[in-house]
Amino acid sequence: MAQPFVLPDFYVPHPARLNPHVDEARRHTRGWARGMGMLEGSGIWEESDLEAHDYALLCAYTHPDCDAEALSLVTDWYVWVFFFDDHFLEIFKRTQDRAGGKAYLDRLPAFMPLDRNHGTPEPTNPVEAGLADLWARTVPSMSSAWRARFAEATENLLNESMWELSNINEGRIANPVEYIEMRRKVGGAPWSAGLVEYAAGVEVPEPVAGSRPLRVLRDTFSDGVHLRNDLFSYQREVEDEGELSNGVLVLETFLGCTTQEAAEAVNDLLTSRVQQFENTALTEVPALCAEKGLSPAGCAAIAAYTKGLQDWQSGGHEWHMRSSRYMNEGVDLNGSPDAAVLGTSALDIRTLFGRPAAARLRSLTHVPCKVGPSWLPDFDLPFALSLSPHLENARRRSIAWAGRMGLLNGIWDEAKLAGFDFALCSAGIDPDATPEELELSTEWLTWGTYGDDYYPSAFGRPRDLAGAKRCNERLRACMPVDAPETGAAVAVAPLERGLADLWARTAGPMSPGARGALRTAVDVMLESWLWELHNQAQHRVPDPVDYIEMRRHTFGSELTMSLARLRREGQLSPEIYASGPVRSLENAAMDYACLVNDFFSYRKEIEFEGEVHNAVLVVRTFFDCDHPTAAAIADDLMRSRLRQFLHVKEHELPLVHEDFGMDKESRTALDAYVGELEDWLAGILNWHRKVRRYREEDLRSGAAARLLGAPTGLGTSAARLASLLPARRTAVVV
Repeated sequence: MAQPFVLPDFYVPHPARLNPHVDEARRHTRGWARGMGMLEGSGIWEESDLEAHDYALLCAYTHPDCDAEALSLVTDWYVWVFFFDDHFLEIFKRTQDRAGGKAYLDRLPAFMPLDRNHGTPEPTNPVEAGLADLWARTVPSMSSAWRARFAEATENLLNESMWELSNINEGRIANPVEYIEMRRKVGGAPWSAGLVEYAAGVEVPEPVAGSRPLRVLRDTFSDGVHLRNDLFSYQREVEDEGELSNGVLVLETFLGCTTQEAAEAVNDLLTSRVQQFENTALTEVPALCAEKGLSPAGCAAIAAYTKGLQDWQSGGHEWHMRSSRYMNEGVDLNGSPDAAVLGTSALDIRTLFGRPAAARLRSLTHVPCKVGPSWLPDFDLPFALSLSPHLENARRRSIAWAGRMGLLNGIWDEAKLAGFDFALCSAGIDPDATPEELELSTEWLTWGTYGDDYYPSAFGRPRDLAGAKRCNERLRACMPVDAPETGAAVAVAPLERGLADLWARTAGPMSPGARGALRTAVDVMLESWLWELHNQAQHRVPDPVDYIEMRRHTFGSELTMSLARLRREGQLSPEIYASGPVRSLENAAMDYACLVNDFFSYRKEIEFEGEVHNAVLVVRTFFDCDHPTAAAIADDLMRSRLRQFLHVKEHELPLVHEDFGMDKESRTALDAYVGELEDWLAGILNWHRKVRRYREEDLRSGAAARLLGAPTGLGTSAARLASLLPARRTAVVV
């Protein structure tokens, strides 16, 4: 069968190395797979299948430095996970048996007890037998924290297979953002990252395991592994198995392009994720180690983990080039099949230049420029707008509150704040709020937007990342979980006083669990402001995936959604909020709102502020296209996120009702929460259309003030000059 596209030139900056114990791992895993019932008689594999796939070679490439015992165990894990994938395909995907698939998956966590003293059920199939054996052999040498992380990654890997099955049942192809998110869970690379710790004989120190730099290392590693796999497996998955979860197919559908063009785009995204990995490892991880005061052993563990992820990327690529499981006919293996040169395909120096080098250069050399009035798409939001009758009261009281907190003595004044009209946004977001609730919501929006404006002004121009981190620590001290009213004692600056006041009034009546969730929502927003400053210091346009995910935080989405849940505290369990469909619904809503903001604020950010954080700019930089093309792609993405929101509401939430056995009251509460998300979207869109923040006259009147916080450095002088140029025409943004 002819290949559907020519494999692109891959960016593989580090050569793969081969573990010398590969033959021993082959012998061991062959016997182990037969003992677990995965070969003859399984109906899935014969020994010839296992030999052809050569998972020992995969593990020998991806874990080149571990000893023979560790390599054999890791190989068994990969045999198990690939067998599971093929087993689930044959038994449940091909038959589209969702009920049977769910029952099958629900049993598997019982074979991974966190307490080693707990027994496991009697296995009924090779997948259960293999998991029980592997868990018992692996966990004795790892900490309880690692076990919890690895068990969660394994459960995600297993359970999100239901998402793939549901998409096959519906004949639905995911949008790019949805696909990246779900592929991390289905594809198993976070699970692979856990095995990197085991094979390297290290564990990521628990205090930093959940930090942004370590999370980005894991996520970029995951995306790189999955996107590479999608390129090599397109023919088998899409043409043979009828699979719809493949990145090439996703972009082919989303962009409306040829398969070859989609493959090149996927490879460009793969390159971008690898370069994001490199940037994080070199610029964020060392700073994290110093900031947290990690011991030399802790720093060495993170270095070994990072190196292990790097080895996996290079080794995984080499294996894909050779395994019979994948589309790799005609690949260039340096003209020699000799085992002595295995792993040298990454040494091709061409992979360090061309498209990868050009993409990196574009991300670091954006020049702010005069863009003029910006095009706005038709925002076809199908949710009706309702406004609270307490709007005028919230306007008056929130402006007075801002004055008392000291927020009108610097970058804002009263006239500017009145024009921003955050009460209008709150009145649309929560039309059923009491007067007190609406005032509080308005003041949270006021405080968050002030902080978002303040950080670039105070810390962006001088590139004072250390000062911004100290500011974050002081703000966190204003949010004590145990005694919310005591935060005011440490508040000095206006931003601190505002947060302490809001925290005491909001968190005081809440349960400790809800307080913790609210604090986390504020924390992620504070951290996202540091992320923006970090990019500004490098003058770096963000990677597309990193941008979408971090934009949710910089927009304060989690904070405002957390406030929306206050009225429903206790009505819905945390497990329902944490379920895949509800998180998917929330993320789709967040992305739609963020893209709305990016369209309205494009001129303000690009021309007047020299910003690098805007979806249209990110798309333009990534695809190396003009503004109309980038805007059209961003518009398509915005619309696809709205379609996903509606799809989840109609098709996936009923499955949540069923899976959690929800009673009538719980279903009513969930439906009401969905309605609140719709209000959230309608209120945000209405505010952008009415606010005095993005219009021509607003931008001109504030140009001089914004220059005080304008960026400096290579290519940024145009940002300061552009804002002083005369207007061409009246803006279309109103």
